Amino acid sequence: MRAFIFPGQGSQSVGMGQALSDASLAARHVFEEVDEALKQNLFRLMSQGPEEELRLTENAQPAIMAHSMAVLAMLEKEGGVRLTDAASFVAGHSLGEYSALAAADAFDLKITALLLKKRGQAMQAAVPVGEGGMAAILGLDFETVEAIAKEAAQNDICQAANDNAPGQVVISGTLAAIERAVALAKGKGARRAVMLDVSAPFHCSLMQPAADVMAVALQENQPRQPIVPLYANVSAKPETDPQQIATLLVEQVTGRVRWRESIAAMAAAGVEEFVEFGGKVLTPMIKRIAPEAKATSLIAPADIEKFAASL
Repeated sequence: MRAFIFPGQGSQSVGMGQALSDASLAARHVFEEVDEALKQNLFRLMSQGPEEELRLTENAQPAIMAHSMAVLAMLEKEGGVRLTDAASFVAGHSLGEYSALAAADAFDLKITALLLKKRGQAMQAAVPVGEGGMAAILGLDFETVEAIAKEAAQNDICQAANDNAPGQVVISGTLAAIERAVALAKGKGARRAVMLDVSAPFHCSLMQPAADVMAVALQENQPRQPIVPLYANVSAKPETDPQQIATLLVEQVTGRVRWRESIAAMAAAGVEEFVEFGGKVLTPMIKRIAPEAKATSLIAPADIEKFAASL
């Protein structure tokens, strides 16, 4: 069994998608359709920068999705590989969950781009710049980091935001609480505890205003049933009911990304290969969570051609 997985924020880089656009008409059509939906020349920003503009949440989120979907389009249209034949499940890390749902035909490409633009804007606006923060805690298990977050919170917000892999947990909350948690983690033997250069404290209760925005947006643009089940970030189990998926997408804005549990559950369900579309951030995590599984990253046209030929 195989799962197609889709990366989240942080996997963007200037130049992304240019080789795909040059090599594949199907990929080029994806970028054109996203530009048309957003009334923005996002592809030019992706391919030429500037980097600081691409890094803005409202640009990075639809850009990463477009890149993932361009890889999939080339694989399907020019590689002759259909998702339903090649994958038993889809999953995505944070915004990648929208990419996964678009890949599984639960959302149209244009709707996905518009939802992610709105999501990015709402998440950025939810907390004034400088009031929130995130930090990566490496070398401690999830339960220890969760206890540190609770201890550091005091009267502020400090929560485990991303349970990425064994010994890799990201925390999120008010800046003072995150700084306290970093100091506590170092004192409790963390290999590293570092503040992250992010524009907002994602996946914690401070994001409630953004969750409210997405509740309305997803009520207006409800998903269809995906053609293969989605392993959802919030539940870490396969989901197919459109109403439940919409509910989980809203909860995901403030909730924890249970990536480690999701991958472990897919491996336990029989998934032997994970294929990452448009990034190479998730692949190292897979190797730590499910070392027996094969993990492949598809970014360049040559990666796609090689993978298609292997099937």
